[in-house]
Amino acid sequence: MGFQARRTHNSIMVMLNVPEQKYRILEVLAEIVLFNIIPNKYSEYKRWKILHLNKSSKFETHLDYTIQYKIISYFCCARGGAATWRRGGGCGGARSPSLAPCTMKLPGNPGSRVAALLPLCLFVLKTWVPVQAYLYNNRYAGDKVIRLVPGSDKETQALKSVFHQLKVELWQPSSFSYISEGTVTDLRVPRNSSRVLLPYLQQANIQYTILISDLQQAIEKQTGLRSSRNRRSVPGYNYEVYHSLKEIQNWMYQLNKTHSDLIHMFSIGKSYEGRQLFVLKLGKRSRRYKRAVWIDCGIHAREWIGPAFCQWFVKEAIKTYQSDPAMRRMLNQLYFYIMPVFNVDGYHFSWTDDRFWRKTRSKNSKFHCHGVDANRNWKVKWCDEGASFHPCDDTYCGPFPESEPEVKAVAHFLRKRRKQIKAYLSFHAYAQMLLYPYSYKYATIPNFTCVESAAYKAVNALQSAYGIRYRYGPASSTLYVSSGSSMDWAYKNGIPYAFAFELRDTGHFGFLLPEALIKPTCTETMLAVKNITMHLLKKCH
Repeated sequence: MGFQARRTHNSIMVMLNVPEQKYRILEVLAEIVLFNIIPNKYSEYKRWKILHLNKSSKFETHLDYTIQYKIISYFCCARGGAATWRRGGGCGGARSPSLAPCTMKLPGNPGSRVAALLPLCLFVLKTWVPVQAYLYNNRYAGDKVIRLVPGSDKETQALKSVFHQLKVELWQPSSFSYISEGTVTDLRVPRNSSRVLLPYLQQANIQYTILISDLQQAIEKQTGLRSSRNRRSVPGYNYEVYHSLKEIQNWMYQLNKTHSDLIHMFSIGKSYEGRQLFVLKLGKRSRRYKRAVWIDCGIHAREWIGPAFCQWFVKEAIKTYQSDPAMRRMLNQLYFYIMPVFNVDGYHFSWTDDRFWRKTRSKNSKFHCHGVDANRNWKVKWCDEGASFHPCDDTYCGPFPESEPEVKAVAHFLRKRRKQIKAYLSFHAYAQMLLYPYSYKYATIPNFTCVESAAYKAVNALQSAYGIRYRYGPASSTLYVSSGSSMDWAYKNGIPYAFAFELRDTGHFGFLLPEALIKPTCTETMLAVKNITMHLLKKCH
């Protein structure tokens, strides 16, 4: 079998987005039919495909399922031997495939092994080719993301009232309580609500910008065709795509096996839904006691770029340990505790049900709403300003501090190692900021000079890569006041360097940062993290 034929067939199956195992079986069946029974049909199929390529330059990505069905059918039913196409249906003398089923005329002995596979191929075709390829059951079709800035207190109050009535979803800021005059506000507006909201804004002469005109299309564009990616083994693991929870955990297992000199994988507990909370301990076992850095990603489920960076950091550490003196020094003198996915239940849910889910997945006995904001559930000014007592709000603080098993497990782990851990780094999106305490109040931290110096050098290092500018400063004044955050808790529990990154971008893509931007985002963030770590290794007075 030639490479060209295999490549062509692979591209067809990629477009169909057939699950991995089913794709492999169907591929084998199609190849048997094409190359062993009707080899003359490949050249005809190729000419037919080129004809359609000339008609549409978007053939590969926007081919409708009628044509996709025809292409695969061509492997199972073609004229000149095994079967022929009949114009308008069945088999006959048509020059191009028809969507109608074909009637088989098996060559040679009807009982032959190869011929017997033809009906099976058609069965597989009809059973496994999906009716539609929409992610999340097309639930976001027609939804928009808009940006507006209230110009007065009167406008602010009017907008808040309309937002609550229409049940729009805030992307930035995280709570309606943060919206005031001059606040940049990003909203996800459901399709039906946009028909009311947009005319209202126009009539009230309130300026707005449409950031994303169709959210479903943006989702499809961000994730692409998942089956086309190489996700099967660590040597071929693709760090420039987003990965599901299962894929990330399998990746962790493999690294634990293949790089046991630098990596140790362990669990610190279980989530609400019973999933393991895995952590990677990264560093050279050079001596018994070493200072440490904690890194977590994915506290908020929808912020996929966070877990992507955690994976990138581990990859770069392993890859450059021998060649980069700075990395070698970091891993020789420090341990890194890395939690690629903090909110495992929520992250999984954001892949299967709701792309924009933020909270954990715990249940509330009095309300039908699920989840708690895992970054409002820590025991530091718990449920004060910037947090909500209502279980249906995105900033719900929970019934009590550390009510969430994920938060409780991490807090317990950090408490036991509070003398060892010298830096806490948490990765979020989106805003392009580097934040440090305090978040719950407007006040200056005791070691402000050292922390501010580390932040300044970090954002400068980050900007040196691609020119991307990050704002930096205390979270309360740089972003907004929020209580019960992990960063404030870490600082209050004796970790002197506590930072929260808000990664790319500033709203053009929002939570749907394209996979093409994973590499530049992680590359520049890596420079910032290395800079903070090297600052930690020096004495600051």
